[in-house]
Amino acid sequence: MRTKVLITGQLHNVALEGFKQIEGLDIVYKPDVVFEELVPDLANTHVLVSRSETNVDRRLIDASPQLKVIARAAVGVGNIDLEYATERGILVLNTPGKNTNSAAELTLGLMLAMLRKIPEAQNKVKSGGWDRHRYSGYELKGKKVGIVGLGNVGHRVARFCRAFECEVYAYDPYISPNVFSNHGTTPVNSLLELAETVDILSVHVPKNKETTCMIDRAVLQALGPRGYFVNAARGGVVDEKDLLWALDNHIIAGTAIDTFEKEPGPWMDLVKHPLVYCTPHIGASTEEAQIAIGQTIVEQVRKALEGGVVDYHVNLPQVGVIDKPILKAYSTLAEKLGSIVGQVLDFNPKTVQLQYRGDIAELDNSIIRLSWMKGFATKVVDDYVSFVNVNKHIERLGIEVTESTDPSFTSYNSALKIIVRGAQGQQITVGGVVFEERHIRLTLFNDFHFEVEPSGYLLLIENHDRPGVIGDVGHDLARGNINISSFNLSRNKKGGRAMAIVNVDSQIPPAELKQLRELPNVVSAKALFL
Repeated sequence: MRTKVLITGQLHNVALEGFKQIEGLDIVYKPDVVFEELVPDLANTHVLVSRSETNVDRRLIDASPQLKVIARAAVGVGNIDLEYATERGILVLNTPGKNTNSAAELTLGLMLAMLRKIPEAQNKVKSGGWDRHRYSGYELKGKKVGIVGLGNVGHRVARFCRAFECEVYAYDPYISPNVFSNHGTTPVNSLLELAETVDILSVHVPKNKETTCMIDRAVLQALGPRGYFVNAARGGVVDEKDLLWALDNHIIAGTAIDTFEKEPGPWMDLVKHPLVYCTPHIGASTEEAQIAIGQTIVEQVRKALEGGVVDYHVNLPQVGVIDKPILKAYSTLAEKLGSIVGQVLDFNPKTVQLQYRGDIAELDNSIIRLSWMKGFATKVVDDYVSFVNVNKHIERLGIEVTESTDPSFTSYNSALKIIVRGAQGQQITVGGVVFEERHIRLTLFNDFHFEVEPSGYLLLIENHDRPGVIGDVGHDLARGNINISSFNLSRNKKGGRAMAIVNVDSQIPPAELKQLRELPNVVSAKALFL
């Protein structure tokens, strides 16, 4: 029986030729066409190779009853319904890390172009001019460079900057302290401190709730009139209105941008500013990166069809059909607990201990461990995370994960407790239980006990145990037109500290969160999405 491979994204010729060398394949190449044009081919397709142009949603999967493999010829898998693909037993794989060097080199290129005014000088010469003295710039050597996010691209940018004899500083609250020294960087404790310290600030983070508009007026003001800002990561991690304000008012010296909040068609008021150096999201647009992606996608598809070990799983279909419901339920709980820690952590973690208690202590809990790591890593690394590669992510973060069991635990039939510790004695503890093998509950956050369904939009508020706090919070949310679906309160002792976990119906804007933090007796307020 022959295997049909439908390719719906533009691939380098090395990939097309590579697929032709695999015996037994029928290749159909239809790049960048709409769903309706794909329908006739989907009915008997076994392997779908896509890029971002194809929305691999439930409709497409349902139209492909013989589909066994979805291969993403890129890193991102946001266009794929992973949950439904897993439910259907379809393997999803991607090609991570193949454009890391290209993105890092572009970052350095943008820095040099901006400091040496290369685009203006070239345009002057091409128009018949000369004027050497007008384009006097600055050396990169000796500059203090700040890296936000010391992931795959960030640590490579740090390496390149050290080769230029720069002083390299880094802010990344999710990695172990020793990782900074491994990459030759000096750690700082906050984004504002980093901006105040450096001459050039470069971001290398994924776009999520925590990083959206993380570069705002306060950060740009801290960077100062001699400072430069570079974004070759994701559009939206900088507030573009604040960035234009900073440029118009000479708050910073200039900016270089490869990714925009709106693509294509970025905000032209920003693009046309004379202190903006920009490119059209070309971080991965090198011949080398596209060849590497092409070669990798062919090799991974070949391994999948031969039943071999695929290097870049995005999902593991068998996880959806675990034979013990209790393991499946606690795996889901573990992933949510990992996500919570990833969203609230305010120190660099060094160790994580997973405690399996009661009945689950007698089982093989490897999938629970992987699930916690996956939930955590998905929130903190600038890469896509799967059950197969999550160990490598945690290792790169420099975090030691240990496990312990307590089968004699009797408070519940089973329970899961996670303790995260930092190098300076900091600690976060979260825990949960599952009732009737399907009702998942968050039951512990540090010293506070709850029984909360961990899903949707959550608000964590820690406060002094004083009268009026609940009313103030409810009034403030009502003023922001945010509806409360449930309000769960716990305190460690009368007159001490209290914590509320509030389920709300919609996302809490940053301005609203800021107001909540300013309420009387409120110690902290954090917004989560699970």
